[in-house]
Amino acid sequence: MKPSDAAKALATDHLLTDLRGRSVRGGAVTFGAQAGKVVLQLATVVVLVRMLPPGAFGLIAMVAALSAVLEFVKELGLSAATIRETGVTHAQVSALFWINAAVGASIAVVLFLAAPLIADFYHRPEVTSVTRWLALSFLMSGLTVQHWALLRRQMRFTATICVDIGGDLAGLIAAVLLALSGAGYWALVVQRLVVPAVALIGSWSLCRWRPARPRRAAGVRELFAFGLSVTGVNITAAVSRSIDQILIGWAWGADVLGLYERASKLLLTPVNNLAVPVYAVGLPTLSRIAHQDARYRRAFNELFENLAMVVLPSAALLAATADWAVRILFGVRWSAAAPLVAWFAASAAFLPLLQAAGLLYLSQNRPYEMVRAGLVDLALCVLAVVAGLHAGAVAVAGALAIVGLGLRLPIGLWLATRRGPVRLGDLLAALVPALTAALVIGAAIVALRRFVLRATTPALPGALLAIVAAAAAAAAIYAILPRSRRALYGLGRLVHELRRQQPALKT
Repeated sequence: MKPSDAAKALATDHLLTDLRGRSVRGGAVTFGAQAGKVVLQLATVVVLVRMLPPGAFGLIAMVAALSAVLEFVKELGLSAATIRETGVTHAQVSALFWINAAVGASIAVVLFLAAPLIADFYHRPEVTSVTRWLALSFLMSGLTVQHWALLRRQMRFTATICVDIGGDLAGLIAAVLLALSGAGYWALVVQRLVVPAVALIGSWSLCRWRPARPRRAAGVRELFAFGLSVTGVNITAAVSRSIDQILIGWAWGADVLGLYERASKLLLTPVNNLAVPVYAVGLPTLSRIAHQDARYRRAFNELFENLAMVVLPSAALLAATADWAVRILFGVRWSAAAPLVAWFAASAAFLPLLQAAGLLYLSQNRPYEMVRAGLVDLALCVLAVVAGLHAGAVAVAGALAIVGLGLRLPIGLWLATRRGPVRLGDLLAALVPALTAALVIGAAIVALRRFVLRATTPALPGALLAIVAAAAAAAAIYAILPRSRRALYGLGRLVHELRRQQPALKT
C-alpha cells in the first residue's frame, strides 16, 4: 500500500473542521439506520420463532453464550485503540491487524478442539458439531476488526450501516430458507456464519486500507495495553450478559434456555443495538473534546438525558404489556415467555444507561478504572444469577432486574463519575424526567387494564391502546417539567441543524 494512501485512510484532521456537523448528521443517519436494524432483527426473532421450536434456539444459545465472551478476546480492544488514538500510523494499525487475525484463528482452533468438552458440560452431543462450525466465525471476524475500526474512526457511518444491515438481512434470508427446508437448528448455525462473512467482505470492500507485512512497530505496546484494559471491561460485560444463559442451559436444559434466550432477544436486541450508534457517534466526538471540560460535560449530559427519555418510558410500556407482546409476536405456544419478557423489560431500562456511562472511561482514557467498574458489575450480576438459578429461569430474570435497578445502575454511575467533568448529580438530575414518565406510564397502563379493558381484550387492540396512552403520558410529563422541555428544545435544534447541513456523509 502506498504511503499516501495509508495516510489518507488514517487521517482524521479533516473531521475537526465540522465535528459537530458530522456528529449531528452521523448521529441522525446512524440512529435512523439502527432503528431499521432493530426492526430487521426483531423480525428475525419473530419469523424464526414461528418456524423453529424452543429447543433449537436453546441449543445454539449454549454455544453462543460462550462465543459472546470469546468475541471480545478476539478483538482485544484494539478497535477502540485505533479509533481513539489520533496519531496512529500505518505500521501500528498493520501490527494490530495481524494480532487480531492471529487471535481469531487461535480461538477457532481452540473451539474446534474443545467442542466435545463443551458438549459434555451441557450433556448434549449435538453441541460438538455446532461448536466446530461456529468456530469459523472467529476466523472471519479476526480479519475484520481493524477495517471496521478505520471506517468508524473516519466517521463513515453510512458504510458501517450498509455492512451491518446487509449482514443481518443475508443471515435472515439464509436461515428462513433453511428452516423452510427442514434444516432445524442448522438454519441458525448458517445464519451465524453468514453475518461475519458479509462483514468481512463488506468492510474490506469499503475500506481500501491494506495491512503491511507482519513486523514490529513503535507505539504498539501502548495501544496494546489500552486495548487489553478495554478487553478486560468487555469480557466482564460479556460474562455478565452470558453467565445466566450458560448456567440455565446447564441446569435446566435446551427447552427452558430457548424460552429464556428468545425472551431476552426480544427485549435486549434493541438495547444492544442502541449502544452501537451511541458509541459510534459518542466515542469519537467526546474523545476529540475531552480537554474542554464545559463542552464535554454539556455534550455527555445531553446524550445521557435524551437516551433516558427514550429507554425508561419504553421499558415501562413493555413491562406492563409483556403478555400482549408475546401473543402478538411469538404466538400462543410461547405464552410461558411472558414473565421473562416483563422482567427483561425492567433490565432494558438500565442497561443502555450503564453502557453510555462507559463512554466516560474510554473518552477520558481511564481504562483501568473501567476494568475495576466492570469487575464490580460482574460480581453483582453473578450474585443475582446464583440467587435465582435454583428457582428457574423466571427467577433469574427477576433477580437480574431487581439487582440491576437497585445496585448495578447507581453503583455504575457513581464509579464512572468519580473523575472527570461529569458529576453523579448531573446524571441523577438527568434521570428525573424520564423516571417520572416511566412511573406514570406504568401506573396508567395498569389502571387501563384493570378498570377499562376486559381480561378478554384481544392483544393487538389492547397493545395499540396502551401505546397511545403511554405516548400521551410521556408527552404530558415532558411538557410539564422544565428540564425535559429544554432537552426537547435541544433535540429540535439538532434536527434544525441537520437540515441545514449540506455535505453528504462519506460512504
